[in-house]
Amino acid sequence: MLAGMGGVSYSALVGAVSNAGGFGCLGASTMSSDELVTQLTEVRAITDRPFGVDLLTAFPESLERNVELSIEGGASVFVAGLGVPRHVVDTCHRHNVLVMSLCGKVDHARRALDSGCDAVIAQGTEAGGHTGTVATMPLVPLVADAVGETIPVIAAGGIFDGRGLAAALALGADGVWIGTRFIATPEARAVRGFKERILVGAEDATTITRAYTGKTMRVLRNDRTDRYEADPTMLRPFPEQLAISLADGSFHLGGDDTTPDVDETVEAYPAGQSVGGIAELIGASELVARINAEAEAILTRLGR
Repeated sequence: MLAGMGGVSYSALVGAVSNAGGFGCLGASTMSSDELVTQLTEVRAITDRPFGVDLLTAFPESLERNVELSIEGGASVFVAGLGVPRHVVDTCHRHNVLVMSLCGKVDHARRALDSGCDAVIAQGTEAGGHTGTVATMPLVPLVADAVGETIPVIAAGGIFDGRGLAAALALGADGVWIGTRFIATPEARAVRGFKERILVGAEDATTITRAYTGKTMRVLRNDRTDRYEADPTMLRPFPEQLAISLADGSFHLGGDDTTPDVDETVEAYPAGQSVGGIAELIGASELVARINAEAEAILTRLGR
């Protein structure tokens, strides 16, 4: 499954992943309602396969409207980040749309199940973007034990190839949710410098910071993260810190390679620890095929 990365997972990438037999998901957290409608139309023009829409529940004033637009636009799954409002779950189910929730703890997964979610994404701290503190290796089997008998569990965080997929299945997951690896594809949308930093980054190139949104977020380390780490008194709570980042030009999420005034020394580049294993730009469809083939070969070998 393609992670619904805000500012990255747009129609070209979503359509390519779904056409290749994976599951594409629009990262709509940075989109206006009008832009979301346009992206939904473009996805349907690229693929007739199922796809989803990822939205942050932290912005309730636009959430319900954008969920309705996603349903009208043909999405088969709504992926909720940062909480699951019950009324939106009911709306989706009335229209035969499934609901998935990103979870960083076992308690989050139990609450998602109680709220009516149809699947959970157990995201370890290795993941890029907003993330928690529990690692993927312990989190996935714990979530699988807690809710896996009732709903599917998807593993996320630090997964970038077929080895990660095979390992996730062994841990009790039903599939994987991959973000950072798909940034390094021609189809991914990205501001200047993002893909290049992914390709050269080591496994310790990221850090968890509140410098951009006020919430814990794994990004590529830079001058801004270092400055806030040295003086955390500058931090403000969400969403005040997000407003600061948008105003001072350090956060262009939703932009592309033509976006002006991107300063690579301070720009927010959300990425996971898997950057250390990414060294080449690969087409999204080839990446889906490669990951599945690698996992199948590993599982076959282990089976012998």
